[in-house]
Amino acid sequence: MAGTGALVWGASRSGRRAKKGTIETLSTQPPAGSLVICLDELGPESAKTFPGQQAIDVTARPALRAKREMDDGRRGKGSVFGAFRPATGEAFTLEYGGRTIANWIDFLEHVEAWLPGEEERVYAIVDNLSTHHADDVLLFSLTHPRWEFVFQPVYAAYLNLIEPWWNVLRSLAFTGRRFETWEEMAAAVRAATAYWNAHKHPFIWGRRRRHRSARRSGIGLIPNIA
Repeated sequence: MAGTGALVWGASRSGRRAKKGTIETLSTQPPAGSLVICLDELGPESAKTFPGQQAIDVTARPALRAKREMDDGRRGKGSVFGAFRPATGEAFTLEYGGRTIANWIDFLEHVEAWLPGEEERVYAIVDNLSTHHADDVLLFSLTHPRWEFVFQPVYAAYLNLIEPWWNVLRSLAFTGRRFETWEEMAAAVRAATAYWNAHKHPFIWGRRRRHRSARRSGIGLIPNIA
């Protein structure tokens, strides 16, 4: 007979597979009359220097090294709340001073106003942050019956397609810049989101295509061990 630990582990893996399958199905074949959005928070982020690429003279002697100044980032901070529609690539962001329940509910109300009203069902993919399970979220669901929250499994952030989009936003808004205040960062986020929406493209569910070197024809090839 299997031990208790094995039974619990098996059940846990089965539960994760079921949740993963649900999110994959919603991402690839959403039900008719519905839309899928990915929700998350970025931060807290501090106003500081975000290093970018720096050109150096590789022919100089002695050799030069890229340098950057020390920056403790103690000039204000905040969080970015985001909603992302993988099917269209549209994004919506708002900046808040903290990741509180009140701010989360306020953000959901803004997302509801941003989404098209003709869709009968909204499937919102979120992580398991405590604020996402609050009683106020349940009240929001009762007052907005078309919403259904789909919680991703623990340690499975890759199932939420807003995660790779955060990298895009960071690159557009922060990389290579120095910020003196959180307000400057918030303005940069708004400008970056607007730029993205003007040049958006959908995020297709699936694994990243990896480059593979072409294989030469032949039956038995000598392995390259050099």
